[in-house]
Amino acid sequence: MTTGRQTSRWVTCPHPRPDAAVRLFCLPFAGGGASSYRLWVAGLPPSIEVCPIQLPGREERLRETPFTNLIDLSHAVSRELTPYLDKPFAFFGHSLGALLAFEVARSLRHGGGPAPLGMYLAAYPAPHRPSARTPIHQLPDPAFIEELRRLQGTPEAVLGNRELIEFLLPILRADFEVCDTYVCTPEPPLACPLYLFGGTEDAEVGAAQLEQWRELTAGAFRLQMLPGTHFFVQSHRHRLLAEIGADLARLM
Repeated sequence: MTTGRQTSRWVTCPHPRPDAAVRLFCLPFAGGGASSYRLWVAGLPPSIEVCPIQLPGREERLRETPFTNLIDLSHAVSRELTPYLDKPFAFFGHSLGALLAFEVARSLRHGGGPAPLGMYLAAYPAPHRPSARTPIHQLPDPAFIEELRRLQGTPEAVLGNRELIEFLLPILRADFEVCDTYVCTPEPPLACPLYLFGGTEDAEVGAAQLEQWRELTAGAFRLQMLPGTHFFVQSHRHRLLAEIGADLARLM
């Protein structure tokens, strides 16, 4: 166990697997925390160590100021990951987490760091293509909440809980500012494989938008659509984890 693992506020590992062959770093959706991946270890083989990333402003880091700029956030995450890159690794990112994983991989490349074995990205359109979505992070609270509901990017259980949503609004606004203000700088494609997942009932992110990620890798590419809305990652977790586990077994 590295010193970084003992002290990092960013990289969590609720179920350490010191003999694992690969680490899977998991990045959350807008407003989400590391606990959204708490059940993943049970669905993946012992050869994979699940390491959810805890971003500032959520759960036990609630008192910390959340980032509002994606590039700054990606640089911070890549720095924190450095002690954990002593063995092969992969990324999983859901929604905002997919975009963040992409930029963390580019940040690691800029610093001469290793590339992931693979990247598993869910429910986010290819970032280098123009977005049709109108920025929402500066809307008044009622309109902002209605947009969150329309986008299906925040669980209804959260949106319907008045005390909880008021508590989370600053974090959600910061996370949507991260997305709203992001500009994808042209760079050579990543060398690692990209595996994209989408929900067949996701009203905002369709297969055509996910397919465009193909242009961002020089490695293998695969798109798989699973039943469900934007949160198919939770509703069809077992099927998703079976796909990721089998694929990493081939890459190791």
